[in-house]
Amino acid sequence: MATKPSTKNRRVCENGHIYYKSSDCPVCPICENERAPADGFLSKLGAPARRALEGAGITNLELLSKYGEKEILKLHGMGPSSIPKLKEALKKSGLNFKIS
Repeated sequence: MATKPSTKNRRVCENGHIYYKSSDCPVCPICENERAPADGFLSKLGAPARRALEGAGITNLELLSKYGEKEILKLHGMGPSSIPKLKEALKKSGLNFKIS
């Protein structure tokens, strides 16, 4: 069986990392891994979900608790698999999503 040729393009980020991507996404995965938090609720999320929250200014659980689940899911990059992780982090801190 023949394999499909790769459609990934070689790229170099501003920090000099070489990586390959097939999408138009400009994010360097090496830089993204380097800046990923080692602990805290953001460390439990994938990069797109983490960037979505950071882009909205939601960097701690107290700020997250001011939003409803539906509001969070509307953020670009946030998927439904992130909600249980966020709920668990909120619960451990005695917080909840805002009731919409």
